[in-house]
Amino acid sequence: MRIDEYYRILRRHWKIIVAATLAAIAVMFVWDLFQPKVYQASSSGFVTAGQPQNLSEAAFGDQLAKSRATSYVDVAQSRAVAQQVIDDLNLQTTPAALINQISVDQPTNTVLLRISANASSPEQAQAIANAWVKALAAQVAKIEGSGANSLRINVQDPAQLPSSPISPNTKLDLIIAGIVGLLGGIGLAMLRSQMDGRLRDPNKVREQFGVPVLGSVPQNAQLSKSERTIPIVVGEGVRTDTEGLVTAEAFLKMRTSLQYMNVDRTLRVIVVSSPNPDDGKSTVAANIAASVALSGEKTLLVDADLRRPSIATGFGLLDGAGLAEVLAHRVDLADVLQDAPETPNLSVLAAGLTPPNPSEMLGSKAMKTLLDDLAKEYFVVIDAPPLLPVTDAAILGTQVDGVVVVICAGKTLDHQLETSLRSLHEVHADVLGVVMNKLSQRDMQSYYGSGYGTYYGRDLDPPARSARERSVRRQRSKN
Repeated sequence: MRIDEYYRILRRHWKIIVAATLAAIAVMFVWDLFQPKVYQASSSGFVTAGQPQNLSEAAFGDQLAKSRATSYVDVAQSRAVAQQVIDDLNLQTTPAALINQISVDQPTNTVLLRISANASSPEQAQAIANAWVKALAAQVAKIEGSGANSLRINVQDPAQLPSSPISPNTKLDLIIAGIVGLLGGIGLAMLRSQMDGRLRDPNKVREQFGVPVLGSVPQNAQLSKSERTIPIVVGEGVRTDTEGLVTAEAFLKMRTSLQYMNVDRTLRVIVVSSPNPDDGKSTVAANIAASVALSGEKTLLVDADLRRPSIATGFGLLDGAGLAEVLAHRVDLADVLQDAPETPNLSVLAAGLTPPNPSEMLGSKAMKTLLDDLAKEYFVVIDAPPLLPVTDAAILGTQVDGVVVVICAGKTLDHQLETSLRSLHEVHADVLGVVMNKLSQRDMQSYYGSGYGTYYGRDLDPPARSARERSVRRQRSKN
């Protein structure tokens, strides 16, 4: 997996990462609230060997004190010292429990003994630390005797009242929790990406399924504003805002891809289908047909979805008779062809009345003959039923020059596309490629580079936008 793919995964699932981080911090904060506070106070004493009379006695006493200080660490942790502290402070505990609250440290090559006491209140921690040094001094005096040259322990630094607890260390705990939550969130994002079969990346579609990606249609409010109309974003009625321009260019790119798809033969009849009913195949088919018509070539859009027709209604045309009646030899083709509104060179053949045997009609010799005749005069774009529910599109795929499969970005699953392509390959239909519909603006910029970001408004200044619109208008007038 490339670095840019990791970046896209993290960018797509940033909410999971943020939620996991905040959740970890919140859990740790609540946990710390219910943890008992522990305060620590430290006092120290030093070991002396009486009053030396000369330098040699002082040197000998210092070495003796350092040697014995190591042994006094064990004395400081003895039950006798602990019991004396309990008696002095009138504590309600046992020597073994009190020893667990104490740590004794003797810095290397020194005569110092450092006592650290932990307690639930700062006052008690201070009192235990100070009392412990005194109790240790008394215990050493019992062991060494009370002579003038005997070893003894003097208080070096009394314990100070601690200002804050050492546990829980809320600041450190929250930092650690944040890091753990962040890593956990990233792990969840990666796991969800691996388990998520929804297709979003045109590059992944190309690599995983081995089919060309003819183009990607960005999310467009005009394309999805109504379920009963089919908006055309290319041609005379195209919107001139940035969103409309980007969408129009996506369909013009598909037209160019189809024109140069195969240099050995010219495509004349194509089928547009999709795995599922709501992937936007009818809108894509209509706009591909309008894009071809915009180049000046006579184009025919055929509604071959005899089960749930939508083309005639989407264009606001009559749907009383159409393809079904032509195949049944009830009407002549010329009598049911209709001109698409505001789209020169584009004609529409409606589906007509729903027959009882759609699959048989679409796979009949009459359908093949009709398509051959239409191909002599028109570039034919057929809007076929979805591939997964019925076999109509696969049957049509055997009678045309190729099939275009429309998938919905972030909705179509990988196994759905795989099944759809398999159904076409099994009947030896020629799959021209895949169109990724409703690709988000974020993914559009991510996959195609920051240059596409200029189409999305903020960094496209008015002079640049006006120049772009004038260029599109000039191209239309030439066509």
